Amino acid sequence: MIKFLPLTWVVSLLGLAVASASAQPRDGVPLMSPSLGAVSAPTPSSAPAPTPAAPRPAPPPPGPVVNGFKTINWDNLVPADWDPFKEFKGVNMALLDDADPRANQMLKKMREVWDNAPTNPALVGQPVRIPGFVVPLEDSKDGLKEFLLVPYYGACVHSPPPPGNQIIHVMPKVAAKGLRSMDTVWVSGVLKTERTDSYMGAANYRIEAQSVAPYNERAR
Repeated sequence: MIKFLPLTWVVSLLGLAVASASAQPRDGVPLMSPSLGAVSAPTPSSAPAPTPAAPRPAPPPPGPVVNGFKTINWDNLVPADWDPFKEFKGVNMALLDDADPRANQMLKKMREVWDNAPTNPALVGQPVRIPGFVVPLEDSKDGLKEFLLVPYYGACVHSPPPPGNQIIHVMPKVAAKGLRSMDTVWVSGVLKTERTDSYMGAANYRIEAQSVAPYNERAR
């Protein structure tokens, strides 16, 4: 888990809250939450300046029910009234130097807000299926016993963790074989709100998965 980030990362993390991006999994089908967006790790000279927060669009409705599990998307996991940018409006961090203590304080505050991001009570206890990227936590000779599911490529591995309501802690009923970091999968199971703090990030959702299946466009 990343414990310190330069200010350029802070700016990019805040960009996550307001940007729309088109992150793609390996087969070219977008998985990520369009309202929270995703960015790549910036170089010091390419860090974007923060932009004013735009109203978050209404999430698309849940998809079809497949084998008793309602298809949801990552936007469905976020309460409609939650603004991840709220705590940071009016702050131009592009003017702060990496060595400025205020930058570290802002990073700490941002991580606290995002790690404690609220969940959507309407989905608690519901049998759902959702696609995402795999971040391994515990592997064994039988396969992955637990992993994080994230909405865009590189989250928690090549870039800092997204908000806690955009990370799902997955406990497969049967160890998932043949999975690598950042593989794309469908996860099906009952969605719970249970906090998991791991070395890769804080998840505010958990699924004890009945099924972990490879993602493909036809399976949508």
